[in-house]
Amino acid sequence: MSHTKTGLWVSAALLCAAPAWAQDAAPPITEADIVVIGHRENLLNIPGSGATIESEDLEASRVFSVNEALRQVAGVYPRDEEGLGLRPNIGVRGLAPTRSSEVLLLEDGLPLTYAPYGDNATYSHPPIRRFERIEVLKGASQIRFGPHTVGGVVNYISPRAPSEFGGSVFVAGGDNGYLEGSGSLGGEIAGFRTLGHVSATHFDGIRDNHDFAFQDYSLRVERTLSPDHEIIARIAVNREGSQVSYSGLTEAEFAADPFGNPFPNDRFNTQRYTGAVTHGWDVTQDLRLTTSAYSLYFDRDWWRQSSNSGQRPNDASDPACASMANLNTTCGNEGRLREYHQYGVETRLDWDTRLLGVDANVEAGLRWHTERQRRLQVNSDTPTGRSPGTSVNGGLREDNTRYADAWSGFIMTSLDYGRFAISPGVRVEAIAYERENRLTGLRGESQLTEIIPGLGATFELRDALVVYAGVHRGFSPPRVEDVIDNSGASVDLAAEESVSYELGVRGELNPGWDIDFNVFHMDFDNQIVPASVAGGVGATLTSAGETRHSGVELSTRISLRDMGWVEDDDFYVRAAATYLGEAAYVGDRLSSVAGFGAVSVSGNRLPYAPEWIASAALGYTRGDWLNLQAEVQHTGEMFTDDLNTVAPTANGQRGLIDSATILNLAANLTPGGGSATFFVTVKNVTDEVFIVDRSRGILPGAPRLWQAGVSVKF
Repeated sequence: MSHTKTGLWVSAALLCAAPAWAQDAAPPITEADIVVIGHRENLLNIPGSGATIESEDLEASRVFSVNEALRQVAGVYPRDEEGLGLRPNIGVRGLAPTRSSEVLLLEDGLPLTYAPYGDNATYSHPPIRRFERIEVLKGASQIRFGPHTVGGVVNYISPRAPSEFGGSVFVAGGDNGYLEGSGSLGGEIAGFRTLGHVSATHFDGIRDNHDFAFQDYSLRVERTLSPDHEIIARIAVNREGSQVSYSGLTEAEFAADPFGNPFPNDRFNTQRYTGAVTHGWDVTQDLRLTTSAYSLYFDRDWWRQSSNSGQRPNDASDPACASMANLNTTCGNEGRLREYHQYGVETRLDWDTRLLGVDANVEAGLRWHTERQRRLQVNSDTPTGRSPGTSVNGGLREDNTRYADAWSGFIMTSLDYGRFAISPGVRVEAIAYERENRLTGLRGESQLTEIIPGLGATFELRDALVVYAGVHRGFSPPRVEDVIDNSGASVDLAAEESVSYELGVRGELNPGWDIDFNVFHMDFDNQIVPASVAGGVGATLTSAGETRHSGVELSTRISLRDMGWVEDDDFYVRAAATYLGEAAYVGDRLSSVAGFGAVSVSGNRLPYAPEWIASAALGYTRGDWLNLQAEVQHTGEMFTDDLNTVAPTANGQRGLIDSATILNLAANLTPGGGSATFFVTVKNVTDEVFIVDRSRGILPGAPRLWQAGVSVKF
């Protein structure tokens, strides 16, 4: 499908005229919540590392994308791609960030991605404006969610529907054609609390020949059926019609123009529909049952003339495409067309009781989940063709249907011994895979069952200060295409497995000074990596054996006002830093780079695992009408292949990525402490040119960008 700029601008104008909900009018709803962390103070009771990014954090920073927001969390490395975070690449503790495949993304506790079992790659992501908070959970307690328990859980929380009508409007603009508008409308109608939200964004991107346009619509309906029963229903539609390329740049292209892009004919179109109904039932005062049914449909068409920087201009087998000069005339293109269907039902029980003579909480759950993928590759003969061609390089090259059906369950118990609490738990994942090659009629099946134990503990040093520790099994299932090949044969590619340990201290050192400090260690039995490091996202994966990750994370928040040093004004500090001292191949390891299969890489550092990641903000507020903030984001240097190649290769896909330090500024002004806040931001103030990725050629980070706008709540 296509979406015109005119339609987007009209939508933006209409939604900016609409009022929206007022957050503080939302009634408390507890029965139907799927709690991952909850309020920030709940972290004191969680036997593992975690963090929350509150609405005030998002507003003070005026984040441009979800990547900017997640920079505020220690241990998390969100790698940029196109500048808007529409396809986030989130890595945790040295795990590969590509397409966020090693993390579990949730919305209100339910799956956000469209194939978490069969292809956990994020090619579409809702805009940050749709959410009011973000939770990040690591450590042993993440086994309450699945299937991925290797890196962590990122849970986006949407606003609750209010009982009284209210409104808000967000309008912003900036350079590179940036225009964004969002608005919501909420209130109670015939006993139903409702909240509708719509947003529209246009952006020319950070590279040439890019033009992004996406729209997002959501509706949330809540009703209290009785004092013990609550129901929440939500639906959302997200559409994107963008001009965006997949391929990065060669070394020569980057030297000539770091923000260049030689492919003007590439297009990316998506439609995404999601729905969920959650029923909460307080069976007794101490027993709660939460049951959810969810569904998702995602359709993605990516038409591109190059999949990586080694594919210039298109394909050597295309005789009509002899040089880059033919891009707009005789060169064809490739359509990577994907369609996903996903359905699931899960129920969770939360029970406060007594076990073994002490107070205890038991949380248990059971889920059925099914997903289907339809994958096509269509090669067209012309630069703008959208149907199979008849040339040597044209035609239907792939037609696959892939299935993943899963049953999972977990139980976790917290035993309270006063200042000490211990939380043992276990999760079970049972997955059935099926793949059909519709071009040949060949089909294959495979199955996988995994038991995932975990154990966490907390010890209260004093009020609001705890020590936490945990150990758990990490599990990440392989994709359908990695366990069943195109002929239907099973491939001996086991699940990705690890054992993770952590020990930390969290809480309030003094009034106004919070910290979270931990050390972590992860041992992988079977780290899964691309068979060709520079092969891009679609590369075949291989069981690469043992890897080891260890490091230190530190987060802190300081407020001089909360410390009692100042009254009306406030100076505050927010900081998060990660030192990944070790992220290495261990054991007998040979390179997976083509042509270097006999070279040992034992002891080498893992690709895309920077030693240092840090984010720090210094802010000043005066009363409730002024907030100024300066933020520094630092990413250390990193290797991009298992050979730890330093000198860049001609195709740009291998070579050291230098460290980068970015300065962002934000100012928020609320005249008279009223309902309207005017803001201005400058991202990458020093206009540093830096590289964020080489996996399919060089991708640049965003240049200096400014945005200004107004946010109104009433």
